[in-house]
Amino acid sequence: MPAASAQCTYGADWVATELRWKLTADDKERAAPEGLAKGCADTVVKYEVAP
Repeated sequence: MPAASAQCTYGADWVATELRWKLTADDKERAAPEGLAKGCADTVVKYEVAP
């Protein structure tokens, strides 16, 4: 099992990529990062929208 901090970083990177590129996700696709986000209250998702 990966360290919790690694899961938080991975989840934040995943969400940031989806937001940056304005990707859509269905309910099932949204469930995965939401599951990773549990226990990541201090994690901030940082991104810039792609041009």
